[in-house]
Amino acid sequence: MAKAPVLTPRAEDFPRWYQDVINKAELAENGPVRGTMVIRPYGYGLWERMQGDLDARIKAVGVQNAYFPLFIPQSYLTREAEHVEGFAPELAVVTHGGGKELEEPVVVRPTSETIVNEYFSKWVQSYRDLPLLINQWANVVRWELRPRLFLRTTEFLWQEGHTAHATYEDAREFAARIHRDVYADFMENVLAMDVVLGRKTARERFAGAVNTLTLEGMMGDGKALQLGTSHELGQNFARAFNTRYLSRDGEQELVWQTSWGSTTRMVGALVMMHGDDDGLRLPPRLAPVQAVVLAVKGDDAVLAAVRETGDRLAAAGVRVQVDDRTDMPFGRRAVDWELRGVPVRVEIGPRDLEAGTATLARRIPGGKEPVRTDLVAETVPKALEEDQALLLRQARERRTARTVEVRTVEEAAEAAAAGGWARIRWADLGPEGEAALAERAVSVRCLVTEDGAVPDADDAPGNVAYVARAY
Repeated sequence: MAKAPVLTPRAEDFPRWYQDVINKAELAENGPVRGTMVIRPYGYGLWERMQGDLDARIKAVGVQNAYFPLFIPQSYLTREAEHVEGFAPELAVVTHGGGKELEEPVVVRPTSETIVNEYFSKWVQSYRDLPLLINQWANVVRWELRPRLFLRTTEFLWQEGHTAHATYEDAREFAARIHRDVYADFMENVLAMDVVLGRKTARERFAGAVNTLTLEGMMGDGKALQLGTSHELGQNFARAFNTRYLSRDGEQELVWQTSWGSTTRMVGALVMMHGDDDGLRLPPRLAPVQAVVLAVKGDDAVLAAVRETGDRLAAAGVRVQVDDRTDMPFGRRAVDWELRGVPVRVEIGPRDLEAGTATLARRIPGGKEPVRTDLVAETVPKALEEDQALLLRQARERRTARTVEVRTVEEAAEAAAAGGWARIRWADLGPEGEAALAERAVSVRCLVTEDGAVPDADDAPGNVAYVARAY
């Protein structure tokens, strides 16, 4: 009788496979309140590395970190009509505190444009105070009806940037810079994620924005996932909160603003874009543990070689962990590290010692090969870089293979239903076609130009729409 697989095969049930990986790789569990999650240490370790790298990139473009309250007076949200309308179904509202009814209900932060503007209006006095560039790392709450760990949860972790500028051009360029130089660069070069950079349609735009730039990724089942957004807010919130500055000409002017964010959804995307039937496959530049050195047997010579190899790898700059738990079966340990997606396993047993080699198991391309013990510290860093590039290449090839050019709404819907993306000229689709697709649970993920650039306007001639089912 065949042994049951550790994980549900992806081809059999992709959502079930995803839940299996989250559970068995010990990334997260459901919290006690529906839609919440407990992020376990291994999952939080992935988020910490994402957070650290993104934070450095955000600071490199001149942004400073701050923190704003979790509770926002309900009246703040009502000042920008489109914003409150867009978020109303997702709001969690506190009406009682300290044993009595509050004079004014407070909203648990769904996003912070309103409260940030309340303080920007105090901090900005003249053109000398601009640009004002602020970011915060925080949690937000958006009441989710169909929760799924990391992808859609009532509470999630994120960073949200908020900026104020003297001119429309400065704000527009800064939103594009975050989109391109911070998010896209991080996702491609660290997460090895293939992303399409584009512009959201008016239907999909952030509530209160005049333009939303997005990064869309194809998951292993062909569905799309939005991985980050950067919004041009125009002067909508500045007008609502009277956020003005004294210009060089001595005139009171409204500021121009942006906001942008990325979330713990990236952890879920990492699973779904790179994972296989054996579990996670972590990009080496992100992996908390890039290589694990395993002792096959517990004799003294093997253990000494394992620890020495670990020291050599650490000295070579590899994030390494030594697994000398020989009271646990070797096979079980190997499967566990494979499930967790550690890029390289270095396995050493008595036979390896006799041959003067170690066995190198590479998680991303698969396969094993012997390597001379004295060359392990030289070989592993090269393998990590090769495998980082391979992950991105595989993701890009999958999107290319599963994207089709279509001419009609019906063809676009069929392509999405078949587990892929469609590209259709916006002139052939338009708002009416977009609405028709939405009735079939298919959405326009973004608009790009014919050559793949981000368009200047929704209805620019030659725009192409990417269409897909989405998470």
